[in-house]
Amino acid sequence: MPVLAENRKLKFEYEILETFEAGIELMGFEVKSLKKKGGVNLAATYVIIQKNKKGQNEAFWIGAKIIPYQPSNLYIEYNPQRDRKLLLKKKEIEYLAHKAEEKGLTLMPVILYTKRSFIKMELALVRGKKSHDKRESIKKREIDRRINSELKLRG
Repeated sequence: MPVLAENRKLKFEYEILETFEAGIELMGFEVKSLKKKGGVNLAATYVIIQKNKKGQNEAFWIGAKIIPYQPSNLYIEYNPQRDRKLLLKKKEIEYLAHKAEEKGLTLMPVILYTKRSFIKMELALVRGKKSHDKRESIKKREIDRRINSELKLRG
């Protein structure tokens, strides 16, 4: 499971409540670009649930800019920041739509990785941390570093 991109700030900025695995609807040259370059920033992206024309909920990945692998071989109307559809089960989408309506909950991508020949995304249902929670995270991280360094010295 090679990791293509990871949102490292997510665990510091947000409290992760649940995670889900989703496929992504991509074009061929976008897949090649992600596998060869891996050039996408997950920190500036998020996931929304919208209703389609038939009234069914669909999940979309918003804000991802995937630069094509070979820009000279593209058709003219390609938009690198287009919204990309996420492939989830119907029950998962309904559950996420219900949870996303609650105050303070958001859907954010955590990791972009390959699974066999597919590109998958792990997305999380998150709640923003308060500043005192962030300070506690920093203290815990510092204590863990000190403990690990002491253990290395003692050998």
